[in-house]
Amino acid sequence: MHNQKLPIWYHDLYTNGIDVKARFPRDRYQKLLTRLKQSESWDYIEIKSPRKITRNELLIAHSIDYVDRFLAGNLDIKEEKRIGLTPWTARMIERTQRLMGGAIEATEYAIQNGGITGNMAGGTHHAHRDFGSGYCVFNDLAVSAIHAIDNLRLDKVAILDLDVHQGDGTATILQDRDDILTISVHCSTNFPFRKSVSDYDIPVEPSTGDNGYLQQVEKAIQLCLEFEPDLVLYQAGVDGLETDSLGKLSVSRNGMMRRNEMVFNSIFEAQSIPIVVFMGGGYSKPIEHTIDAFEDLFTQAAQFSQKL
Repeated sequence: MHNQKLPIWYHDLYTNGIDVKARFPRDRYQKLLTRLKQSESWDYIEIKSPRKITRNELLIAHSIDYVDRFLAGNLDIKEEKRIGLTPWTARMIERTQRLMGGAIEATEYAIQNGGITGNMAGGTHHAHRDFGSGYCVFNDLAVSAIHAIDNLRLDKVAILDLDVHQGDGTATILQDRDDILTISVHCSTNFPFRKSVSDYDIPVEPSTGDNGYLQQVEKAIQLCLEFEPDLVLYQAGVDGLETDSLGKLSVSRNGMMRRNEMVFNSIFEAQSIPIVVFMGGGYSKPIEHTIDAFEDLFTQAAQFSQKL
């Protein structure tokens, strides 16, 4: 008998580990938790506190030099600025360890129990093997996928990345892994401006809107199912919203909800494939539009969890 509550990993450092002066909208994590507590779905959500990822777990997807220098607080200013989240706080290291630990634990739980799990942060797809970029220190998608196969004995894992930005770091780290499928649906003219090569890249033109976007999402889901994965890692960024300052795709809140419904229905409900939800990007101004879409995401995940 499965636990029907949706397990979500969350830590206060997801917000408090980022300086208040940083350009990144750090309050979105705390605001989302508050919103979920006030929602009708709260009874079907279980918040879990993440452990810190270990050095050895990071090394399955990242270089020794980069991991050790980050953990020792020895990245140079240029490296920190490339990642963003500046000015860095003393808690940035533990924040990153907890965020990555939440991804690992959500992945392990999904494999052991089936169903849907989530980390209320992450989707750090711009982190490469030996450097971070675009608000991403380490790549939680790559680490979780490799961990699932090499340590937890799954045969195949698919990464379905529907963030508005290409999952470039994920693509480069996993380019030689035939047992991990990388799919990225993203805006064709957005960051990163030098694209990597995923197994399947599905670029979407700016201002496409709901119908055109969802047609490409459907294509991505079918490619995912054809791979017949044992687990799907869903990067569910909502920065394709029409209100997003870094977006360009002009997708409505309802369009995002339809997207999530398609993913959960086709992969989990129809095929019983476990799904781990990674939050991904969301930078609307005001940030409340982003919070709306993330509340929808986890509410929908909780509703589908009831169907176990």
